[in-house]
Amino acid sequence: MNGVCVATYRAFDDKADFHKKALSIAVGLTVGSWTELPEAQKAEMEKHLGKVVSVEVFEAQDGAAGTRYADIAIAYPDINFSRDLPALLVTVFGKLSMDGKIRLIDLEVSQHFASAFPGPKFGLEGVRNLLGVHDRPLLMSIFKSVVGYDLANLQEQFYRQALGGVDLIKDDEILFENPLTPLEKRVEACMEAAAKAQSETGQKLLYAVNLTGPTSRLAEQARKAIAAGANALLFNVLAYGFDVLHELSSDPTISVPIAAHPAMAGAIYPSPHYGISASLLLGKLMRLAGADLVLFPSPYGSVVMPREENMAVKDALLAPLHGLKTSFPVPSAGIHPGLVPLILKDFGRDVVVNAGGGIHGHPGGTAAGGRAFRQAIDAAGAGIPLREAASTPGHEALLAAIEAWGVRES
Repeated sequence: MNGVCVATYRAFDDKADFHKKALSIAVGLTVGSWTELPEAQKAEMEKHLGKVVSVEVFEAQDGAAGTRYADIAIAYPDINFSRDLPALLVTVFGKLSMDGKIRLIDLEVSQHFASAFPGPKFGLEGVRNLLGVHDRPLLMSIFKSVVGYDLANLQEQFYRQALGGVDLIKDDEILFENPLTPLEKRVEACMEAAAKAQSETGQKLLYAVNLTGPTSRLAEQARKAIAAGANALLFNVLAYGFDVLHELSSDPTISVPIAAHPAMAGAIYPSPHYGISASLLLGKLMRLAGADLVLFPSPYGSVVMPREENMAVKDALLAPLHGLKTSFPVPSAGIHPGLVPLILKDFGRDVVVNAGGGIHGHPGGTAAGGRAFRQAIDAAGAGIPLREAASTPGHEALLAAIEAWGVRES
């Protein structure tokens, strides 16, 4: 049975009649006009008509220009669009996104619409099962540099990261198909390094290889990578579109977790007046389309997302959603070991601590950087202050990291 999808907008205007504007959106994005229609036609068109659910007006703060806004919720009948994300997004925000200061802040899809989306194939628990790690946050490492490097250099860099005890290693999102490190050869070289490191550490890891190329060949590329030994994929979702992620994640032959990279998101979510909220863009839609892990800017480091919005992304990935599996939150950018207690405070145990410079920039080298993070995760998980943990024998890597970057408590 069809239902409705409810879109919530935040519209800014110093003088507008927001109730009138809400009605114009509900009619304009569905049947186009209403009052001019003959009564007989209205009866037929009623099932297609958008409906205003609510309008909450917030008056200007101290009379300041540009601060008056309203949160407007509109219900769109499922019968108006096919069950795919491009159709839904164009319906609720295509033309409207160009209509002044208005932002799409949430979407509640119907069970009928959601039933077309299996969601994450592995999800948070599935990723944990693959790694055999259930009692702590996971640790991800990023290649320091990749463009212009050959396979031998890439393999060595991978090995050093793996020796540090990371659970996942991902390609850089700008590493595309190239003669120096072609996809299948890259996978083979890195998985050889993973096996070598595992023989020394006893630890499994996932390698998220960057899936790139023309859209029409992505599924074929994914299958090639998996045949070469890939056990995870990295995907630049927003460059290709949510529907492409949906196609990949629901393909039964693509049998590995998919990590969604947020490249291009900065062009869409940061403005308070335009675009799509981060919690919807990088949370709910990523999960609905099937991302097992979702990277997004952290509130701590170099590419900062406000903490309130960050927590909303986390909630969108972990809260109940039409029976879908949860997706692993991966706050990223500017992360060092001294931030681990704060990350666990904000995200709890179900988070992937993702580091680049905080691993490779460690005074003792890349492997020591990974060990420092693992020691920080273990200490924070046990409720031991990092400086106290760093003072104990065997925690020299953590001590060096704290001396380099400090500890941030809040």
